[in-house]
Amino acid sequence: MTTALPPAPNLVRPYNISWFGCDFMTGEIIAELPSLRLSGSLDRRLGEYTSATFDLILDRAPSNWWAATQPGRAMIVGVWDGAPGWAGYIPPRTRGSSSTVSITASTIEAYLDRRFTGTLAYTQTDEALIAAALLGVAQAGLSCLDVDAPITGTLRDRTYADSDDKTVYSALTELMGVEGGPEWTIDPVWNSGRTGFRLLARVRKKIGVQDASPQAVFSMPGPVTEYAAAESYEDGKGATRVLATGNGEGDQGRATSDLYQSPLPGWPVYEYRFSPSSSITSKTVLNGHASQAITEMAGGTTSWTMTARASRAPHLGTEWSLGDNVRLSVTKGISPGHPEGVDVVARALGWSLDPAADTISPILVEGG
Repeated sequence: MTTALPPAPNLVRPYNISWFGCDFMTGEIIAELPSLRLSGSLDRRLGEYTSATFDLILDRAPSNWWAATQPGRAMIVGVWDGAPGWAGYIPPRTRGSSSTVSITASTIEAYLDRRFTGTLAYTQTDEALIAAALLGVAQAGLSCLDVDAPITGTLRDRTYADSDDKTVYSALTELMGVEGGPEWTIDPVWNSGRTGFRLLARVRKKIGVQDASPQAVFSMPGPVTEYAAAESYEDGKGATRVLATGNGEGDQGRATSDLYQSPLPGWPVYEYRFSPSSSITSKTVLNGHASQAITEMAGGTTSWTMTARASRAPHLGTEWSLGDNVRLSVTKGISPGHPEGVDVVARALGWSLDPAADTISPILVEGG
């Protein structure tokens, strides 16, 4: 994320996205796809995969469009402001008598759900090394994938058995979900010759920049057209007593965490039991999941959503990125739900961009 000053209020910067069809194995560009049309929005989530749909208009497509969109062999990459901002490999494609070809692309995180961990075992090993080893399984079959996972200083025990049929994606999801677990994401970047792209898997304690006074400010009045704060104490979103469970059946055979209680006084008892992974047998690991859950759920959850005019809002990729802190500022007296106004700094754990509608929606979590 850059440290550039926020744009002038009247500056309009639309997202003009150039699309490229690439070899998924090497990342090399096969063809530019100027007639590729996005249907709906592009989405990103930290440590999760999303999908997008496209239509390729054939009478304006390059002659090698077939190879540039071949399911399983190709990925598409979107570039704006000179930098790649979204990439997805292509599982399905539909073509026939229509003059358009329908394509669905899933972000690269989804590929990890098609690779299995095999048998791996780690004792008191830095969590970044465990994550790097899991990503290395996928890297062995995808030559354009690079791994950037500096040591975090947190040691963990993990065992993965091939017979558990656990995917790399589910193993990384579980590791990220433990208390203080490492975050991860996969970003497209230009290769050294700018003839294609590399896929950079990053592992950090926290992805992005968590500035207490971020320069990316979404304001209302201003580019923000609507916002909402969803407050919930529903099952799975609020609890005062948490138990994490693992492998086995019945009280004697099932691995469980300690029972974690909320430190907040005055609340009725709300119980929550969950299984972060059926293959976990370590009480220490389960305790980590339960401790994280009670920390997040004791007071309930609040998630902020907003919709802003993308061309007038802080620009994605240059002024803020996935995992960064951003600010939502709502002037006092204009919002019925918050008559006192809003001034909240929260992490963007996801985003949704619709260039055609000129809208962008950061997905914000306070204290995330």
